[in-house]
Order: sequence, then C-alpha cells, then structure tokens
Amino acid sequence: MRRTDVNALGLWGEQVANSYLVKRGDTVLETRWKSRFGEIDIIAVSGGYLCFVEVKLRKNKNFAPARSYVTKNKQEKLRLTAELYLMEYPTQLQPRFDVIEIYASNGMQTKQPEIIYWENAF
Repeated sequence: MRRTDVNALGLWGEQVANSYLVKRGDTVLETRWKSRFGEIDIIAVSGGYLCFVEVKLRKNKNFAPARSYVTKNKQEKLRLTAELYLMEYPTQLQPRFDVIEIYASNGMQTKQPEIIYWENAF
C-alpha cells in the first residue's frame, strides 16, 4: 500500500472514531494535536475527564488486537505530548488515556466497522 493510501486510511479511521465519540455525547476539542514528542489523535471531554485518545485501525483481530500496538514506548510519547498540551491548556478535568480499536475488513469501503472503546487504557 502506498504511503498516501495509508495516510488516507488513517485519517478515515480517525474520522470514524471522532464520529463515534460525538454520538456518545463526548465533545471533541482537538484532532491530530502535535508536539515535538508526537501526536495525539483525538482530545475529547467525556464527563469529568479530558481524554487523550489513540486510534488504532486494523483489518481484523487475527494477528493481535489493535490496542496491543500501543506499546510502552508509544504510551510514553503520548504522556509527554499530553503533558505539553496540559501546560498550554490547563484544566480542572481529570486526564485519561483511551484507545479506540477500529476493525474495517474492507478498509474505507467498510460500511459498519467494528469499534471497541477502551477507557483508561493505560
């Protein structure tokens, strides 16, 4: 798969996750928020939490669950990026790290991707 195709698929997955969060009643504040340490896919408010959400898209779960790709190294980058976000945008909300798994067997042609939301994933 070409890099542009991978980027488009990733963006599509983030849009699916964004829509899912909005349907749940969450408020999306930022998408693709970048720092020198990395990027947070979605930053949202859910109840009394400020959620830093990592989106993982896969065709299926046959090899491993998508959340398993949020490695310790990736978690550390997300924590550092979240700290920078909180320094720039202080809040009274409790921070939380979530993961959204999206399984789309036909890629962007998948009509109803399977979505699994892991609150407080790490």
